[in-house]
Amino acid sequence: MNARRLRYGWQNSDRPWVVTAHHMFDALHNRRPRVTESAPAAGGPTLAYAGLAEGLSHVLPFLEQRRGPTGQRRRHTTSWADIFAGRAAPAADILAAGCLPGRVPPDPVPRSLTLPLRITLVVPLDEGATQVLRRVSRKARQQHVRELRSRSRSLEVATLDKDFDLFYDGMHVPTMRSRHASATRTVSRATAHQCLFRGGVLFFLREEGERVAGMLCRQEGDVLVVRLAGVRDGAEEPYRSGTYMAIYVMILQWAADRGLAHVDLSGCEPFLSKGIFQFKRKLHPEVTLPRNHFAGKRLWLHVRRDSPPVRDFLVANPMLVVASDGGLEAVYFHDAQRPARVDLRWEAPGVRGGRLLDLDAFMAGQPTTGQALPPRPAGGDGRTGRLR
Repeated sequence: MNARRLRYGWQNSDRPWVVTAHHMFDALHNRRPRVTESAPAAGGPTLAYAGLAEGLSHVLPFLEQRRGPTGQRRRHTTSWADIFAGRAAPAADILAAGCLPGRVPPDPVPRSLTLPLRITLVVPLDEGATQVLRRVSRKARQQHVRELRSRSRSLEVATLDKDFDLFYDGMHVPTMRSRHASATRTVSRATAHQCLFRGGVLFFLREEGERVAGMLCRQEGDVLVVRLAGVRDGAEEPYRSGTYMAIYVMILQWAADRGLAHVDLSGCEPFLSKGIFQFKRKLHPEVTLPRNHFAGKRLWLHVRRDSPPVRDFLVANPMLVVASDGGLEAVYFHDAQRPARVDLRWEAPGVRGGRLLDLDAFMAGQPTTGQALPPRPAGGDGRTGRLR
């Protein structure tokens, strides 16, 4: 086994001994956690991230993107005691800390919430290929059925190295560049070829015979894991036309036809304002914790100051939190001037409910469970939990 495959397994394997070794490595390298402070270029709260390195590459860039342009980053080391006592990164309005299992304070700290460090979206295929479309939100399903014939769409499985070159260089890289710019995170070309393409499955969606989108997946037992995606030249039109949704639907049908148990749509940060979460939610996935070393890791969010920019930021970014019994629930902040962003939907299997948190009470450090949000009426085929 070469070095690239070892690194890929280290980051993604769910084998218990790999997970344990990963946690031991993380504990050793986080005895003196690093803090990165991120000041805004103009307006918005000052952010800080501390702890596990994965959050520095995943969580902080997302929070910065939601906050607005970054003016300056400053890094230093601190201690876990200072992080939890509020002494680390004194200039930060909001501090997020990536924590190992069991590292989050056992007693609630005022103005703080505990989130999963990462979530995973998984579609079960127990109902078979003929039922895949019934999982899809009504509007997306109607568009898919309408355009399947009008655009002459078909799914292709490709196996040649030149097919991989076309996908990686002509679809994946341009798409990441156009949609994420400097915040792009992906695997290297060599790793994608060795660890995903070899032994994985490369799909192309054809329209009128032309390859317009692709996805590179890895099969792990009876689970198909979607890893890399892209559209030709990174264009925006496929997102408006339904092309991007179509390739997901057709891959789900392909996997169900072959008797696979699940399709893992990969994960994202635990915020409902994450665009990929809202897009993939249309496929009615189960929201779960990852099976690998991320499973027990947590994101501890501590609001340090009360100000209009801080309140604006919290209201604009509803989040998934870990309840005391380990379940996931959605939290929406609001106050008299800022209505909750309930247009960012939470309803999905694995999220047991949503609740409103009043910012005045939260900022005053008062313990509150908030007002429960009832699920919105079912859409789609009318079965429980189906989406509109």
